[in-house]
Parts: sequence; structure tokens; C-alpha cells
Amino acid sequence: MNTTVAAVIEHTLQASGLTYSEFPGAHGGLPGLVVELPGERKLKTNTILTIGEHSVRVEAFVCRKPDENHEGVYRFLLRRNRRLYGVAYTLDNVGDIYLVGRMSLASVDADEIDRVLGQVLEAVDSDFNTLLELGFRSSIQKEWEWRVSRGESLKNLQAFAHLIDEDDDAVGEPPAAERRGGREAR
Repeated sequence: MNTTVAAVIEHTLQASGLTYSEFPGAHGGLPGLVVELPGERKLKTNTILTIGEHSVRVEAFVCRKPDENHEGVYRFLLRRNRRLYGVAYTLDNVGDIYLVGRMSLASVDADEIDRVLGQVLEAVDSDFNTLLELGFRSSIQKEWEWRVSRGESLKNLQAFAHLIDEDDDAVGEPPAAERRGGREAR
């Protein structure tokens, strides 16, 4: 591991107040740092910074392989890639979604680290709910129905209330528009 680059990265992470830990490298891979990026829609995004001979690889898990609407999910990711700085969406060998990128060792400074990690956080936090809506709509609807049938909290599903069909309103439940605070479905 390039100790100078590692020191710059660690100093930047400390100055930003980000939680991180050392990553020993898996299956003979290079060691690096795992940075915890706090978000709002996706509460935490672990991002691995792997320092190689010529570059720093950036890798963040976004979400698992979609259950449905693969074409819609992939179209969204490809279009989104056009607007990203320093990283791009990709799939692993099982179809899980990641953001990956590289920074040349010469470009690594506090500003570039901030830009790239900021882009990871912005992309994941902005796109997470959309990816869930596109790729897991049926699962979200089933989970909503299950919780309603058992009187469970819908608090962490409220972002997806617009996916619930008003015809599916449970007996004794307010209409879907009322559960959404009076907003009509989009």
C-alpha cells in the first residue's frame, strides 16, 4: 500500500469526521480502507478505497440484484452514469448493483477524495428509493399488505406509499391518498 496516499486519505477522512477501518484485502486482493458514508434514504453506504500501484479503486455496494423490471433498472443506471463524477454503476457476477471508480494516485488529495466520496453518497442517497421502486415494487407492495394485515408500523415504508394501489386498501384503513397525507398517487 502506498503509505503517502494512505496517509492523505486517512487525514481527509478524519478531518471530515467519517468513520473508517482498515480492510486487509480478500482472496489475495489489495488492502484498503472501508469508509462508512451516512445517508438519509440508505442509512449507511460502506465504501472500500483500495490503494493499488497506480490508482485508488472506489467501490460501494448499492443494492442487491433486482427481483423484477431488470430492463427498467438497468436503463435507469445507464442513464444515471452519464451524470456521475469519478464513479459509475456496475453489476457484480450475481447481479448486485455497485458504484465503482478509480482515482490516479497523482490526483489523490483532500478535494478529490471529498468530490468522489460526495458523489458516491449523493448517487446512492438520491437513487436508492428509485432503484427499490423499479426493482422491488411487488415485494414492497406485499410487505405493505402484510404489515397492514397485522397492524404493524408502516413508518419505514412511507416513502413508497405512492406504490400502493387504492383498490388494495384494507378494511378499516384510510384510503391510500389519506395515508400519504392527502397526496394523490403519482
